[in-house]
Amino acid sequence: MSRTLESANREISRVRDLPYGLARTQAAERQVRLVDAEGPDDARAYALSTLVEAYVWGGEVDKAYVPFTRLVRWWDERPDLFDEQDRHTLFWSFKWMVANLTEFPTVPAAQIDRTLVDMEHRFAVAGNGMNAVALQRFVWSRARGAQDTAAAYEAWVATPRDDFSQCEACEPGDRASYLFEVGRTEEGVRLLERTLTENPTCATEPADMLSHLQLAYLEQGRLADAAATHRRGLAHLADSHGDMAGARGRHVELLARGGHGDRAVRMIEADQRLLTGGDSPDSRLTYLVHVGAALAVLRATEPGRPVRLTTVPATTVAELADWARAEADALAAAFDRRNGTAHVSGTVARAWETTAAPEPLDLAVIPAQVRQVGREAASGDAPAGVPVDGAPGGVAGPDGGATRGAGGVAPDIDEVLGRASRLVDDGDPAAAAPLYLEAARHAEDAGLLADAGAALAEAARCAQVLDDHEGASWAYARATTLLRAGGADPLLTAAVVRTHARSAADLGRADAALAEVERCLDELAGTDGAPETPADVPGAVELVERRRAEVDRERAELDDCAARLLATLGRDGEAAARASAAARAFGVAGHVADASHAFWLAGRLHADAGATDAAVEDLESAVEGFGLVRDRDLRAQVAALLIDVLRRAGREREADDVTRMLTD
Repeated sequence: MSRTLESANREISRVRDLPYGLARTQAAERQVRLVDAEGPDDARAYALSTLVEAYVWGGEVDKAYVPFTRLVRWWDERPDLFDEQDRHTLFWSFKWMVANLTEFPTVPAAQIDRTLVDMEHRFAVAGNGMNAVALQRFVWSRARGAQDTAAAYEAWVATPRDDFSQCEACEPGDRASYLFEVGRTEEGVRLLERTLTENPTCATEPADMLSHLQLAYLEQGRLADAAATHRRGLAHLADSHGDMAGARGRHVELLARGGHGDRAVRMIEADQRLLTGGDSPDSRLTYLVHVGAALAVLRATEPGRPVRLTTVPATTVAELADWARAEADALAAAFDRRNGTAHVSGTVARAWETTAAPEPLDLAVIPAQVRQVGREAASGDAPAGVPVDGAPGGVAGPDGGATRGAGGVAPDIDEVLGRASRLVDDGDPAAAAPLYLEAARHAEDAGLLADAGAALAEAARCAQVLDDHEGASWAYARATTLLRAGGADPLLTAAVVRTHARSAADLGRADAALAEVERCLDELAGTDGAPETPADVPGAVELVERRRAEVDRERAELDDCAARLLATLGRDGEAAARASAAARAFGVAGHVADASHAFWLAGRLHADAGATDAAVEDLESAVEGFGLVRDRDLRAQVAALLIDVLRRAGREREADDVTRMLTD
């Protein structure tokens, strides 16, 4: 039976509510098939444009041209079936198509030229403004390194904005990246600084513009600004869509040039999928260029530094540099053949000539001198007059000075903690960390060891979210010692140990973190981690039951953490079993969301091991759980993995059922 327009639009709208990825793309493909088979024709434009968008932002831009061509043809045949939203989406999609075609060297230059001409003609006939057309002419000229690129840029900037202009958050970053490329650094910096005061946001911003700005600051010698912008950019990457290959590569470059080879290598390892793939060949090449700049710096000083990669045949920085250069050269040659210039090859060659900054960047959230003094104090070797966990005369503040109250009088600890908490709430953990350190020092001076440990754990968290894993790991370890020495609730100590695990794993210390997790489990065994409550205390039974539930949940959390550490150590079989146990424990306790996360982990591990049946069972449980707690985004992400596992196993009908479930 044919669907009504209302029913079709409702189902397509549900697709648009899904996060970008395989699940959304396959759901969009299904809606196009349904419209083709059953109608109604009035929904065809909406279905096709939804599929175009899913491909563009879901990492399959090369597939978007076919439904886009169908959408244009449908406009030519039945413009009366396009409402205002359909019409706007059609013309907006022209920008994606021209830009995306340039990113595939197999697309002939003549096809791009024809698409540009068609875009300009259609915009003129429709009475649209020409800003978007001018932008795409600039994009195509810049990609080739054509002689008219500068003129094309000025023409775009001079063309009045209109309804089809680049979004206001993206345009400044696009302009600045070109200005930086041609040496107009001051102009680009001023543009981005002015834009960032307006807090722009979109699918890729402000993460992308911040990644450009950090390198511009580095070129200008504004090292503190470069460090602060790097931290801010990393924080925004997690909220961005698409592979963000350029932004990620620029962060790697900054780390290497700024004297942080360990962090640069860790980031390459974490994003190694981008070495061999990306949203497009151009996206991959952009990443390789910035990683190449980083590797050129690292190879000059530490060519033998090990790299842990599974996607690339390289075990050292030098080997990775050689491999990446060969890959980048091959891609550049393909683009240059299409473009008829040597522009891209020149860009690659210049990247491999990159050198380090004159001095290293200070990216520490917890300063090295604070960590050193803390170690000496903990071992009994602290110099006279140096407080535990502090620098001489007080913990170093953001400017390197002491943070004692006026006249050397210790400020109220609660007041310091309150200021730190407000800074975290305002999105400034870098400024909050010294205050937490100050509170920890004063608490320890007063003999409040558990309070000192809790404050130090907060400082560690600030460092962790800003990628200072060395500082975070030191602070977490010291916090754990203080909490135990101060007789803190084992539940608090366990929570700190779990949070520490991420930094420990990033630093290659997963074994030590796993041992701490197991110790916490032992500490929670037997007495439920707390003294027995006398039966004659009012509400004693309820208190005991509540405590037992809290301990049971923490044990499940620790098992889940252990599973993730075991996976990091390559012990996937043990990890999957531990994750499944955690999922069941969460489920019994009624913590559905936590159970779903644990089932998701177990499903991923089983899928990687080729255990399809176990993977499907765990992933189905995760999909069901996220559905129960109404988390559509995570439900769709897990469903995407489940669909992929089923299709790889040849279970197409089951995969189709999962896809249908997402929109029905």
